[in-house]
Amino acid sequence: MLTVADLDVWFGQPPDRVDAVKGAGFTVAQGESFGLVGESGSGKSTILRAIAGLIPTWSGRIEVDAKPLSTDRRDRAFFKTVQMVFQDPYASLHPRHSVDAVLAETLRLQGMDRIDQRIEQLLDDVGLGRGFRFRYPHQLSGGQRQRVAIARALAAEPRMLLLDEPTSALDVSVQAEILNLLSDLRAEHGLTYLMVSHDLSVVGHMCDRLAVMQHGRIIEIMGVGDLRAGRGREPYTRQLMSASAGYSAQG
Repeated sequence: MLTVADLDVWFGQPPDRVDAVKGAGFTVAQGESFGLVGESGSGKSTILRAIAGLIPTWSGRIEVDAKPLSTDRRDRAFFKTVQMVFQDPYASLHPRHSVDAVLAETLRLQGMDRIDQRIEQLLDDVGLGRGFRFRYPHQLSGGQRQRVAIARALAAEPRMLLLDEPTSALDVSVQAEILNLLSDLRAEHGLTYLMVSHDLSVVGHMCDRLAVMQHGRIIEIMGVGDLRAGRGREPYTRQLMSASAGYSAQG
């Protein structure tokens, strides 16, 4: 479903150019959930944004469903295949647009018919009743806002979701609900996920495989079984695991 090879992503021009991703490569199979982990600034969200067309300064190869992408703006066909869920659901929703307006606009942009029925179905799919349809973002909790953001992503009927730390802005009590919802949606719709997180327990719960990033490079790709067993090949990976285990133990 996704192939990334020799990916370099940078910001600015020499002599001020900053290389954020260097030589990254991985594949994600149809229906797989793949994680990108690493500390802040390691380049993981930058990869998502390059795939989504939000960063044009990249070189290398990105293919989605065997179709190569360029540095140009993404077309409608791309957004029918790939959608993104951002970290902060309050920032990603227009404060003056009701839930109904947010979803209706997305459905119209994608050329969908039966707008009313589709909005009600989307709200059901993400566990929000129809009573939420005409509410505004300030009338929703963080978890409810993220459910709306997920519904908006699903409106295009995509096959792949890019998930940029989708629970890190939420209360711990709500995080598990959103992760379980995403797991259920993946199973129900046969979705492929590329998920960025700094939280190894989240990736262990959500993903089949993961790539560990450090200083813009992928240093290790491993199965989730090795993650759960604490089997990291690279010292940095073992350090991340150790820090995560220590944090969990304290929690």
